Amino acid sequence: MDLRVMLEPQQGATYDQQLAIAQAAEAHGFDAFFRSDHLMRFDQEDPGPGPTDSWITLAGIARETSTIRLGTLVTSMTFRYPGMLAIEVAQVDVMSRGRVELGLGAGWFDPEHHAHAVPFPPLGQRFEMLEEQLQIVLGMWTTPTGDRFSFEGRHYTVADSPGLPKPAQQPHPPIIIGGAGSKRTPRLAARYANEFNVPFHSVEDFEKSIARVQNACEEQGRDPSSMIYSAAVNVEIRASGADKVVDELSQFKEAGAQRLYMQLLDNGDVEQIGIIAKEVNPHLTG
Repeated sequence: MDLRVMLEPQQGATYDQQLAIAQAAEAHGFDAFFRSDHLMRFDQEDPGPGPTDSWITLAGIARETSTIRLGTLVTSMTFRYPGMLAIEVAQVDVMSRGRVELGLGAGWFDPEHHAHAVPFPPLGQRFEMLEEQLQIVLGMWTTPTGDRFSFEGRHYTVADSPGLPKPAQQPHPPIIIGGAGSKRTPRLAARYANEFNVPFHSVEDFEKSIARVQNACEEQGRDPSSMIYSAAVNVEIRASGADKVVDELSQFKEAGAQRLYMQLLDNGDVEQIGIIAKEVNPHLTG
C-alpha cells in the first residue's frame, strides 16, 4: 500500500512549512506529498499568511526534493484555463523529472471564487467544463511533437495548439479524479482517470463509491483493475494515538484502498512525520 502525506495549506501554511513537511516525508520514505488547491480558509478563524498557489508551490518543492511524488488533491478546473493548466503541470513535471500527478475536479467552495473574482458556474456546467478540460489537457500532452491539436467543445475551443511543453512522463502524468458522486464522477473517472479517490468519507461510502467506478469501467469496456483506488483520511497522530490511526487506516485497506492520503491538520508539525513513519507505516505497508 502506498502512503502519502497531504496538507490543506489554505488553512494556514507558508511555502517553507510545506517544503519542510515534503522533505521530511521524502526522508521517511513516504510515496508522495500532495496538497489541496484552495484560495482561502473554510472557516472564519485567523487566516494566517493566506493561501499559496498550488502549482507555484509544487514547482519550488520539485526543485528541493528528488524522489517523492507531488500533486494536487484536487485542482479546481475553475481556477485555470485548460491550456494554461496543461503548460503549468507539464513544466512542473519536467522540473521534478517526472514526479507529478494531476488531481482535477469541478470545484465546490463558492466563497473562495467570489472572494477572488473567479466565475463559479452551476454544478452541471462545471462538470461539462471539467470533461472538456480533461480532453484538452490530455490532448495537448499526447499530441506528437510537431503536430497541432485542435478542439471544439461547448465551453472551450482550441485552434492549432502546438501542445508544448510536453511533460516528462509519457504518455502523460497520472490523472486523479475523486468524489462520491453517483453518476457523473464515476463516468469521468472510468474514461479519463488513472486513479479514483474518495476524500474524507466513511469506509462504507468508500466501498459504494469504488463499486460505482468499477461498474462504470465495465460499462465503458475498461478493466476495473487498471484503476488505482484511494482514500483521503484525516490523521491526528498526537491526539488519537498510533493504535487508533492504524485501526482506521486498516479498515480502508481491507475495503480495497490501494493508496491512502493522510491529511495532516497541523501544518507546522514536522516531527509528526517521523512518528507516523515509525508507528503507523509498518502496519500498513509490511
